[in-house]
Amino acid sequence: MQLYLTQSALEDLQQLKRYYAEQGVPDVGIALVQRILHALELTLQHPELGRIVPEFNQPELREILHPPFRLVYLRQAQQIQVVRVWRSERLLTLPDTTA
Repeated sequence: MQLYLTQSALEDLQQLKRYYAEQGVPDVGIALVQRILHALELTLQHPELGRIVPEFNQPELREILHPPFRLVYLRQAQQIQVVRVWRSERLLTLPDTTA
């Protein structure tokens, strides 16, 4: 089993780090991204750890709640594909390539 970050997930994480850097606390952003990646690594051993994303109700599309974020991933046979790292209060949208 492998963990794969899509371009949209990478951009979400980069934007998060950039935000904290602009606020003058880059270490906070780096630490937060590390905690998020650690939480996502747990899916390698427990692919059904996350709940089904309510907006889509598809068993293979799951999310881990990591306040204030939703870590959205696609559970596949040989990989976990992370598609978004999304603020909890926002309605989830997926990139066209994974929808």
